[in-house]
Amino acid sequence: MVTRVPEVLLRHRIRIEPYLADTAYGPTYGPAAEAVPALVDPLPRMARTPDGREFTAAATFIAAPDLDCPLGSRITLPDGRTATALTLARHTAPGLPVPACTEVSCE
Repeated sequence: MVTRVPEVLLRHRIRIEPYLADTAYGPTYGPAAEAVPALVDPLPRMARTPDGREFTAAATFIAAPDLDCPLGSRITLPDGRTATALTLARHTAPGLPVPACTEVSCE
């Protein structure tokens, strides 16, 4: 039974700088996680933030179900673009033969 998305399917590598907090000088980020396995969809699509604001996602990616990527994190995509994580969804299906994963949409 598949319990998580197989890493062999996560063909891209991204960089994640986890958002920590806003300061008087702007957002602060934690140490970067380099070469995080992900499957990136670079096509724009409409998405909605947790507070209901609609935005055009610059990219969406899936990664391991235990991904550490707080909202507001800075993402460097495989093509070198940087984006901000605005939505995060953890997909699970306990008892079903489908892989668990985390889906993140970036602006």
